[in-house]
Amino acid sequence: MKVIVCVKQVPDTSGVVAVKADGTMDRSSMATITNPDDMNAVEAALQLKEKTGCEVVVVSMGPPPAEGMLREILARGADRAVLVSAREFGGSDTYATSQILAAAIKKIGVGPDDIVFCGRQAIDGDTAQVGPQIAEKLGMPQVTYVADIKVEGKDLVVKRMLEDGFMMLKVQTPCLLTCIKELNEPRYMSVGGIFECYSKPLDVFNYEALKDDPLVDLDTIGLKGSPTNVYKSFSPPLKGASVMLEGADKATCDKLVGILDGKHLI
Repeated sequence: MKVIVCVKQVPDTSGVVAVKADGTMDRSSMATITNPDDMNAVEAALQLKEKTGCEVVVVSMGPPPAEGMLREILARGADRAVLVSAREFGGSDTYATSQILAAAIKKIGVGPDDIVFCGRQAIDGDTAQVGPQIAEKLGMPQVTYVADIKVEGKDLVVKRMLEDGFMMLKVQTPCLLTCIKELNEPRYMSVGGIFECYSKPLDVFNYEALKDDPLVDLDTIGLKGSPTNVYKSFSPPLKGASVMLEGADKATCDKLVGILDGKHLI
């Protein structure tokens, strides 16, 4: 049994959002993190490894610096990593990204007992489309918004969250599951894991490694092959500075009333 986990390096939205003059995001000048929902997918894979002894393979499409993120996940307990990186892949939307990741997963190999995990959605796009699209291109069943997983032989019994409740579903392997934060609490890196992570294998799949797959066509990948693209992105305007009043006495209340009255708010 093998578990393949798709992860993405995304801009840290708690920091400064950098935008280029042409309206596109300047990702190279922004702090990055591992997509939060993907960390729940990683934790789900590691828990299955502890129960079944399965191999955990983590795969990510991104620029070369994404290797650091993959090493951190190896330090958490994953067995090996694959970085899918090439200039030809740059600018891919969800459709093109799913094409490339599906080809990479096929190259890694999906056996009859294997599972593919993805996070529910990425915080930089919020589309929740890549996971389901990968499943479609691999021709495997999928369950989204998974909040609980139990293994029953070659079947998985999963709890799928809905807006007004949940569904209990049984799905056969191989299959793809997208995970939500309610599924688990991601673990931290261990000291031993940090020491071992650089001795674990990390492969790079570039365009040459994947070009023979029918899914990897220059007309359907990258910016050129993306049917959708971002028209414009911009930093939200800064809000006005706040005023803090200390104290809970009448004088403080009178001062607050005076400020609001002066602005004609009361």
